Amino acid sequence: MREMQTQSVETGKPVYGHWGTDPTKFSTWTNHSNRLIPVYTFGMTLDKWREEGSAYHDQARLEAMAGELGDGVVNPQATYYDQTDVYRLQKAAVDAGYTNIIVMVFDGMDWQTTRAAAIYNTGEIKYESGRGTGLHFQDDRRVTTDFGLVVTSAAASGAKTDVDAQMVRSVSEGSKRGYNIQLAGRTPWDERDNSDYLIGKDRNVPHTVTDSASSATSLFSGIKTYNASINYAVDGTQVAPIARELQRDKGFKVGVVTSVPVSHATPAAAYANNVSRKDYQDISRDLVGLPSASHRDEALPGVDVLIGSGWGESDDKDSSQGQNYAQGNKYFHEEDIKSSDLENGGRYRVVQRTAGQNGREGLMTAAEQAAENGERLLGYFGVGKGHLPFATADGNFDPTVDVSKAEEYSEADIDENPNVGDMAEAALTVLEKADQGFWLLVEAGDVDWANHSNNLDNSIGAVLSGDAAFTRIMDWVDKKGDWEKTLVIVTADHGHYLVIDDPQAIADAGKAK
Repeated sequence: MREMQTQSVETGKPVYGHWGTDPTKFSTWTNHSNRLIPVYTFGMTLDKWREEGSAYHDQARLEAMAGELGDGVVNPQATYYDQTDVYRLQKAAVDAGYTNIIVMVFDGMDWQTTRAAAIYNTGEIKYESGRGTGLHFQDDRRVTTDFGLVVTSAAASGAKTDVDAQMVRSVSEGSKRGYNIQLAGRTPWDERDNSDYLIGKDRNVPHTVTDSASSATSLFSGIKTYNASINYAVDGTQVAPIARELQRDKGFKVGVVTSVPVSHATPAAAYANNVSRKDYQDISRDLVGLPSASHRDEALPGVDVLIGSGWGESDDKDSSQGQNYAQGNKYFHEEDIKSSDLENGGRYRVVQRTAGQNGREGLMTAAEQAAENGERLLGYFGVGKGHLPFATADGNFDPTVDVSKAEEYSEADIDENPNVGDMAEAALTVLEKADQGFWLLVEAGDVDWANHSNNLDNSIGAVLSGDAAFTRIMDWVDKKGDWEKTLVIVTADHGHYLVIDDPQAIADAGKAK
């Protein structure tokens, strides 16, 4: 896989496939798309969705969502649903008595990315449509499971905001949301070839393509909103994500795990409020219950477990974070970590990347101590670029070139960091002590980073790493015997625009690994 990725970049010609709408060029698009996104459930079916019917059957239901509805969106035969329905699914599970809600988000993983990883993993082309086979989250049948598709289009492409005042000044005009099957296709495996519509470039029907902030707000708070919003509605009001609702109303513990910065869009939307996804330091304050720009007078309670990346990433200035930006770590300021530490009167047992300390061992030791003592846990890791080391398809950590320069890692970078599966295991070690139940987000965020870089080698590596974490989560539920009260959801927040031209080449690369 590495060789094909390198050849594609160096020649500019497709080898395994192309990214974008021009099939003669390897890379013409490095951003998101409006593709339908898979949802896999474990412990609950999607029968309630089917009984109610898709919102895309009904003009009135669609118009009740925020944002202007685009052309050709109502589809009486729609077999897909909306991303906000994932929020409703979590609510329904809690109403039915479920006390363990685990949401796993493979950021940027559309159906095509999943299929590429499955083909590589098995060394065979085993499916052309549907749920597919070849990855654990496709094949696991130890409990009731289901599969569906959702629309991700945002209410607005952006907004003018004031991070200091935490105000939405105005929302972008001309934005229209929706999904048009005539221009996109009925399913991801029945797509229109090289569709400008799917990347928001169709001038006649420019349906808004979501970003990770808007889509995560849909997943966790059940609303459509503007791109860059962290749980702010288009009218400028704050909304509370389901994790905070469960914490407040049910006494649930809350955990957030990610392979990318802890204050990036997806983990941020799991708990925080901010008019801008880029106000990282204030978002991290919300996550650990410190006063922030959006909660100045009464800080949020904070999550019980926060484990992720961002370690070692510092900037002197960052105008996007407002006047209260503090020189230092841009994602989670050192002083905020210090004040959160139990050793300084805070509420968290803190473990960070430390020279000479194995990342998994350090994290698990801290998790076991936190669980034994009834403490909160904060883990902060990374390689100084905002993320964990990128795994490649073969399981190594030696990325090749993509649309940006290839990253290189030292032995210490690998040894001193846990992987996302270790992070999930540590979170569950603490959260399993919860008396009333828990809500947990686990994000494999590096899928998105790889797809933005048009690097399928890294993308497959990220999917396989996340898939291994999924298996550890499922094994934990088995060990606890908690399937009667546990819902596991696997999904993505949005797609990209990989087109697989030669699936056999990917299969052959998988056989050779």
